[in-house]
Amino acid sequence: MIGAVHIFNAAGLTFRAELFVMTAIVAWTYFLHAYFKREGVNHQYNDKKTAQGAVKYWDLSKCISTGHSPISSGAKLNLEFLIELRNEIAHQSTSRIDDAVGMELQACCINFNDELKKHFGNQYGLEKRLPLALQFVSFGRDQRSILKEAFALPPHVSSLIQAFESGLTDDQVSDPAFRYRVAFVPISAKKSSGSDECVVVIKPGSEEAEQISEVIFKEVNRARYIRRDVLTKVRKAGFPKFGEGDHTKIMQQLNAKDPSKGYGCKGDYKGSWVWFDKWIERVIEHCQESGEKYR
Repeated sequence: MIGAVHIFNAAGLTFRAELFVMTAIVAWTYFLHAYFKREGVNHQYNDKKTAQGAVKYWDLSKCISTGHSPISSGAKLNLEFLIELRNEIAHQSTSRIDDAVGMELQACCINFNDELKKHFGNQYGLEKRLPLALQFVSFGRDQRSILKEAFALPPHVSSLIQAFESGLTDDQVSDPAFRYRVAFVPISAKKSSGSDECVVVIKPGSEEAEQISEVIFKEVNRARYIRRDVLTKVRKAGFPKFGEGDHTKIMQQLNAKDPSKGYGCKGDYKGSWVWFDKWIERVIEHCQESGEKYR
């Protein structure tokens, strides 16, 4: 399973989700074989041998469907989905499914680690052997739109996902053991000492979990800008005629200092206002919409 995660997180690879699915299925199969062996469950096909005449043990589909599997119903559902996906991708390249099935792959990792520790001991937990995956880029509004327009699932994979999910209840779809949602949320703490946690996990069943059902990754020390910095960045973006009066006007039109909008916050010095990157993006978008006015 560590190998599967390393493959998926490796920089420069395509076909990552497909490689993860293949490798993770092997990991789960070996995990269940180890469990069956310890529990004395006969997990070999009595009437089948490999091409070389060796004992043929149960494949993963057989392992999770016999009634001897110890894994949770959500984890089983997740594996049933991945097995069907494996059957679709085993014989042809797809290369465009990473984002579409990322939540299911994340659930697969967490399920595996939970079941491993539950049935074999905490000393086998993988969480301390795998670091967080780091990103080199962030996506602005224009980039996100372009990526969304360019993304298209192969038809056979899209049909598989739709067919599989059509038979699920709402509770099954929302079960984090089937699909694990993650949100990246910028932090707005005033001091770095108040934002030193990289990962915050919302407890299942809590009010926060009911509202968002997500794990929140917080970005430490969000960049802040005074008005002069905003003007400098906007002008460097190709709008040299954008001035202080223009900034004040759009700020008032959009009620930009409403904290709920996430454009900025009160700074540490005498309550002065500071702006976030989100505001700079919004101002640049306004300038682009204004044609040649600020160029």
